[in-house]
Amino acid sequence: SAYRLYIMRKLPSVLARTLTSVISASPGLPDMSKVRSKLRDIVGASTNWRDHVQAMQERKALNTLLAKRQEDLPPRRMKDSYLEVILPLGSQPEIREKYLNVHNSVRFGRILEDLDSLGVLICYTHTKQEMQQRSPLSIVTALVDKINLCQKIIHPDCDIKFTGNVSWVGKTSMEVKMHMLQLHDGDYNPVLDATFVMVARDPENKRPAFVNPLIPENPEEEEIFKQGEMNKLKRIEFSTASLLKMAPTAEERNIVHDIFLNTLDTRQEGEVYCLFQRTVSFQSRKLPPSSVWMEDAKLKGLQICHPEERNIFNRIFGGFLMRKAFELGWATACSYGSSRPFIVSVDDIMFQKPVEVGSLLLLSGQVCYTEKNYIQIRVHSEVYNANTREHHTTNVFHFTFISENEVPQVVPKTYG
Repeated sequence: SAYRLYIMRKLPSVLARTLTSVISASPGLPDMSKVRSKLRDIVGASTNWRDHVQAMQERKALNTLLAKRQEDLPPRRMKDSYLEVILPLGSQPEIREKYLNVHNSVRFGRILEDLDSLGVLICYTHTKQEMQQRSPLSIVTALVDKINLCQKIIHPDCDIKFTGNVSWVGKTSMEVKMHMLQLHDGDYNPVLDATFVMVARDPENKRPAFVNPLIPENPEEEEIFKQGEMNKLKRIEFSTASLLKMAPTAEERNIVHDIFLNTLDTRQEGEVYCLFQRTVSFQSRKLPPSSVWMEDAKLKGLQICHPEERNIFNRIFGGFLMRKAFELGWATACSYGSSRPFIVSVDDIMFQKPVEVGSLLLLSGQVCYTEKNYIQIRVHSEVYNANTREHHTTNVFHFTFISENEVPQVVPKTYG
């Protein structure tokens, strides 16, 4: 978590905006409602819950349209998938209420939902086949790699523009870069940059499916593509370095041991023992000044997953999960810091398992690192099966907030 805070502080690369800056805005941009309507048309989904189940059954016949090899698919350029979408908060006040929070700014959880929908549509645009009315691919969000914000406040009465395109392609996965800008004094100013990873699967969402290769056209695009490849290698390296797979490094062991020593209570029965005579128990711990035990910095929530929150594939919409996790993370940071927190970075949201309609979704927010007025929050999401009494992890979310005031230091008590 300390490493995440370090990375977050680095300035976002201007390279990520290269494609956006060279393509001019087109008049009459579609809004987010048209994005979701377009997605339903692409996969043949229904807005009616009962009809939707039948529509998903009909998708099985699209299996014959899948490519047997990636080489059989025509290559695409970055500009082929480029989209611009408007969120008309300024010009259409009637939609403002949905996006408004109690502080009279935009709910960031709603922005996460919009980014998720747009990312999927960008990938369908990249993989679109002219002769096919409906796509045989099921494109789902695998990972939110990074979202960096460069503004603390998103205004509720100014139009927002989203732009994005596919920036890297593997065999069955695609990296999507998106940017959000807000209109001020006649100009669109940057608000955030986002990097999502999407995966393509067969019509029944059971096995991977090939996607069109991506061809960079100039040195800037080659650099963007190369960065996507590096991001993939970093993710592989990060997953193999998990504590569940390999032991901590020497440096990590020293950090953990130093924290342990700093919380060791060397006073017993009112007497300080000298270094060579004391017999201090492992259980004898004390909290350093201006600190909070990590186990006391938690919030939990429960969500019943209704059909209203389903996506085009009859599972719970990933954007909805991100919104709920963010709101719990914000509440955790707010209660910990006793002041209003502002989101500055989102990273490493892993979608490990789909969430079925009707699930009981358990969310657990945990302060896992603090530094001055920065708060790092980890939100763990799991589904509970009331019939089998089993719990399964579905997502892990990481949010970095900055609080209005300096916050207490969070201190772990156990090795975990």
